[in-house]
Amino acid sequence: MAEQGTSRRPRVVIVGAGFGGINAAAGLAKLPVDVTVVDRKNHHTFQPLLYQVALAVLSPGDIAQPIRSILRENTNTEVIMDEVTGFDTVERHIMLKSGAVLIYDYLILATGSTHSYFGKDEWAKLAPGLKTIEDATEIRRRVLLAFELAERQKLESGSHPPLNFVIVGGGPTGVELAGSISDIAKLYMTKDFRHIDPGTAQVLILEGSPNILGAYPEDLQKKAVEQLNALGVRVRTGAHVSDIQPGYVMVGDERVESVCTLWAAGVQASPLGKILGVETDRRGSVMVDDHLHPAGHPEIFVLGDLAHFEQDGKQVPGVAQPAMQMGAYAAKRIGLLLKGKGDTQKPFRYFDKGDMATIGRKAAVARIVWPFHAHWSGFMAWLTWLVVHIFFLIGFRNRLSVFRQWAYTYVQFQDGVRLIVGSQELPGWDKLAASVGPITSGDPQPETQRADSSTTTVV
Repeated sequence: MAEQGTSRRPRVVIVGAGFGGINAAAGLAKLPVDVTVVDRKNHHTFQPLLYQVALAVLSPGDIAQPIRSILRENTNTEVIMDEVTGFDTVERHIMLKSGAVLIYDYLILATGSTHSYFGKDEWAKLAPGLKTIEDATEIRRRVLLAFELAERQKLESGSHPPLNFVIVGGGPTGVELAGSISDIAKLYMTKDFRHIDPGTAQVLILEGSPNILGAYPEDLQKKAVEQLNALGVRVRTGAHVSDIQPGYVMVGDERVESVCTLWAAGVQASPLGKILGVETDRRGSVMVDDHLHPAGHPEIFVLGDLAHFEQDGKQVPGVAQPAMQMGAYAAKRIGLLLKGKGDTQKPFRYFDKGDMATIGRKAAVARIVWPFHAHWSGFMAWLTWLVVHIFFLIGFRNRLSVFRQWAYTYVQFQDGVRLIVGSQELPGWDKLAASVGPITSGDPQPETQRADSSTTTVV
């Protein structure tokens, strides 16, 4: 991959093909540069809809598309499926896991973020987070398997553990997961089981701060809680998780039983920020200036979740909108730098169009900033959320497929991709099942949700 000869066009290397990287590549398509896109995966994932894959509404192919297909019309762009392991910012080299070395004139880093368990990395196996397609299919496996195991045990022994689902974290991801689990249990699976009632499943959100959806206005936070309660989801704020074990979660000294625990409480930046050798914040995000450069490196751009960029005294959130705008800005700036006009470009400024979080069927909250100011909740917010997400999906086939699946789900009250793949074991299920035990002939409580006689909390 080393360049041959002395005459070559400037090379731009983009690491990461998320929203920032893809938009940067699109902006560079017609510039006199050679672009190399490096990503560990061969596909771009539309992360805002990952939770719908996790809860069996959409299939992975509905929200993911090969990077090569997205960039096929960019004749100056090549794609390499590899992983970056190191940088030489003096010689402007990138080291790859395969052993190859890439030379760059400009470097764009847009590798996003991953889960943060606040130093308790052992919790990851017990409470998966949601960042990738693999995460989504694992969550789908665990949620669906809980119902399958309950049905099997009810048939075999006459009882099963309470179907309690615990979501740690009350941000947009936690709220969306909680609402979707409630929907799938109470709306879409009610007629599919013969021995259990899926509608008796209980969902609990544990949020450490005083409010869920902390970045949203107070009125929308309250509306979100109201809509979650209407779906049967309980919300506990000020609840700090002290431990996670198979089959239960500890909130201080209180034990909360859980057949499936999911993590939506914290994120940290991609580790590439720290190995770049520049200043980072406590989450590992790279401190950047008004032009998205790390200090002392005008040839490097850092975008999206990996960038710590402050505007009006606040850090710009690590969501899709800023990443897309940063990608377009970096590409435009490279074009100006090539012409020697970099000084003419205004500093980057994030144009906030608003925030939306879906809660369940016909339930959502939306903070609209552009093209007008409004706070919506309920059906109108949910409908707006549908339209916006279909619009931003990459590829006509994806848009059509998602719209068709959503319409089918809405009209028929049936979700379409309820597949369990992989292991048939659920952490802690055996202990929970043993604590309930079989129902005897004289048992006065033959219901599927019979509470354990211990002092632990049932959601």
